[in-house]
Amino acid sequence: MTTHSSFTVTTIATIATPFKQKFAIPRQPNLAKAQGLITFEEGFSDVHMLKGIENYSHLWLLFIFHQNLERGWKNTVKAPRLGGNASMGVLASRSTHRPNGIGMSVVTNKGTVTRDGKTQLLVEGVDLVDGTPLIDIKPYIAYADSIPAACDRLDELNPIPYRKVSFLARLKPALAEIEKKHNDFSALVTSVLSQDPRPAYKQQLDNEDKTYRVTLYNIDVGFEVKDGAIWVTELVHLG
Repeated sequence: MTTHSSFTVTTIATIATPFKQKFAIPRQPNLAKAQGLITFEEGFSDVHMLKGIENYSHLWLLFIFHQNLERGWKNTVKAPRLGGNASMGVLASRSTHRPNGIGMSVVTNKGTVTRDGKTQLLVEGVDLVDGTPLIDIKPYIAYADSIPAACDRLDELNPIPYRKVSFLARLKPALAEIEKKHNDFSALVTSVLSQDPRPAYKQQLDNEDKTYRVTLYNIDVGFEVKDGAIWVTELVHLG
């Protein structure tokens, strides 16, 4: 007999990241060196819960796609890697619109930090929007989790694009000022935009008379695509 059960899942922590919106977030973890700071909720902030975590170079983060839950899910989804028109089964995809809205990312463990008397966990290679709730953290175990013979035929057919990223010369003073607070900003912008975050159906265009915008930290970044390269044209503080 098959039974359907309901379970309660509790947020144990939230993660702060540079990504203030879903647009331009890397398609998978570790495609950009974006850092995330994990702060534990009351009842899960006991430092003993992290005892031994320094033994692992990487960690699995299990989280909730909290911004998509109200939109529900469908059994098939549009696949960005197939140009945004072809569909795939939801369970054959990494779509954020899932039956239970649970996601998973493997990130680099950068160790614990203590701020205001609270122990937090610093990670790198995140692909999560700022404020994402975490429901579990597990060690990445190489001998069990890494499958050298694994294949991804979609990646063979539609590899992640790579474009050269440059900043307009007039932005150098603003960039230097930003990096006084966020010393990874230039590298972060470059790694995020090099993957061409435009909709898949536009990634084939090497020239486009349009300025796209993405918010990283509290900076509004404007960029354009010209002659196959991405040019950062604006850097605006949002306060």
